[in-house]
This record gives sequence, C-alpha cells and structure tokens, in this order.
Amino acid sequence: MSFDEQFHRSGLNGHSAARTPGRKLRDQLGAGEPCQLMGAHDGLSARIAVAEGFDALWASGLCMSTALGVRDSDEASWTQLLTIVETMVEVVNAPILVDGDTGYGNFNTARRFSTRAERIGAAGISLEDKIFPKMNSFFGDDHALAPESEFCGKIKACKDAQSDPDFVLVARTEAMIAGLGVEVALERAEAYVAAGADAVFIHSRQPTAEQIESFMSSWHDRAPVVIAPTTYHTVTVGDFKCMGISGIIWANQSMRAAFTAMRDTCREVKATGGVFAVESSIASLKEIFSLLHYHQLDTETAKYASFTPTPTSPFRTEPR
Repeated sequence: MSFDEQFHRSGLNGHSAARTPGRKLRDQLGAGEPCQLMGAHDGLSARIAVAEGFDALWASGLCMSTALGVRDSDEASWTQLLTIVETMVEVVNAPILVDGDTGYGNFNTARRFSTRAERIGAAGISLEDKIFPKMNSFFGDDHALAPESEFCGKIKACKDAQSDPDFVLVARTEAMIAGLGVEVALERAEAYVAAGADAVFIHSRQPTAEQIESFMSSWHDRAPVVIAPTTYHTVTVGDFKCMGISGIIWANQSMRAAFTAMRDTCREVKATGGVFAVESSIASLKEIFSLLHYHQLDTETAKYASFTPTPTSPFRTEPR
C-alpha cells in the first residue's frame, strides 16, 4: 500500500481550510521520509530544536517531569505539563506531539487532556495503554497494561471530542515493554486503529530493532507507525525508512545532554572555586540573546515605546 493510500485509510490525508498544527504534523508523517520529532521539555529546548532544523517536536513526559524535578510516574499533573507545552507552542511554529501518558485516568480525563491540548495549539497527543499511574517504560518491570476495550474507549472518547479533524491521536502500545511480545502488540495496535487512532506508537526497550522489524513485517501498512529508538540507538533513519516507519521520536536525548552539561558545569565551578574553567565551553550570552530575538525587541521599543499619531480630528490641533 502506498503512503497516500495508507494515510487515506487512516484519515491522515484530510483537508482543512488552513494548515492547523495537526495538518502540519499529518503532512510530515505522510511525506514519504520518516518525520523526525525532537524531544523538548520547555520553550528554550523547543527553540533550539527548531533552530537546528527539526520540523516537528515531541513534548516528552519524561523530560518535562525531569525539568520540574519530579519522576516520570504521573507525579506532575497534566495541567502542569500542558502549561509547559503552551510555552513551546508560543515560541515555535513547528507542530508539537504531546506525550499524554495514559490519559491520567479514565476516558473522561483522557478526553479533557486531549481537548485542552488541542485548544492550546498542540498538533496531537499520544496515549499509552498502561494502567494509571504509570512508570517510565525504561525503569523496572512493573508495566501492567489496561484492558484493551478500556483503552479503545479512551481513543474513541478523544476522537469524538476533537474540534479539528486534523488533530492527531497516536495510540501507543506498551505490549513489548510489558514482555507480552510482538503478537500482542499487533493485536492491540490493530484494535486501536479500529477505534479511531490516526497512528500507532510501537515501543520497545530492546538493544536492537528486532522487535520493530518483526512488527513492521506483519503490520502491512494498516496505519502509520511511530517509534522512539532510545535503546536501539545504532539504527539509522535510512534503516527505519526501509522498514516503513513514518515517525521517529528522539525522545530524551536533548534533556539528557542538558543534564550532563549542567551537572559537569556545577562540578567544575565547585571544584575550582570560579567559572574561568567553564566559560569557554558554555554558550555566550550573545548566542542566547540571538536565539530569543532580543534585537527584535530593541527595534520594537524604538517603534512603540513612544508614538505620536498624526491628528485627524478637528477637535485637536496640537499633539499631546
């Protein structure tokens, strides 16, 4: 099945009057090349990712929770996380797919999360089929799945409630994380697409892409597939394209890089009693001012800080 046929079947080729965030994400997922979504956790990381060439973003639950100083086990509320997403939406034009974890409860909480994410300008959400509260997929072995019918109900509730027909719902199955294997992942993914999911997110924490390859060989383009190659990180974008993958999420590398840089800088300053040893290896203020367009504000200050209009009324002859 061609990409056009695949996206027609999954509803990812619908047309709307304007290119909404959801429309932009759908176009990228259906472009033929895998859409690369860089993980972001705040406005700054979103700006950096877009400035460096990424056309779509993943608002990572792990990374946003970590930036808040809490664990990725639903310790941050969904309103806290969507507040962060809103700051990203305000500063970049790239479509943002939001990590919605399990939907934070039942179909109703998932629906409220989805409608709020759409309202603030996200391109779509990803929901996973674990039990609330969830634990990060890369920690421990307690990853019980919700009943298939319950998760299908969440999908249908969210799709029925969305205003923009292009808003994307990605259904993420944790079957392979839970140790249930590829066959269960296939069964659940097929059910989720039947329930209305626009794409499926197949998650694996194996060191190779063997599970992903096995899944794709049996999937037969039923719907677009998204992955996050955090542990099987040696596989290339070209290899994923050959498998038929539509979206690749670089989920947490940016946050982990920031973690290392901040930790090492703190260690160096503490050890040396000064900042002279780190100054040459950290961003200059000039770089930061450039990224955040400080010069634009300077120009606008000259234009708007004081403005005297030309009088048009016969009742005023002198400007005040």
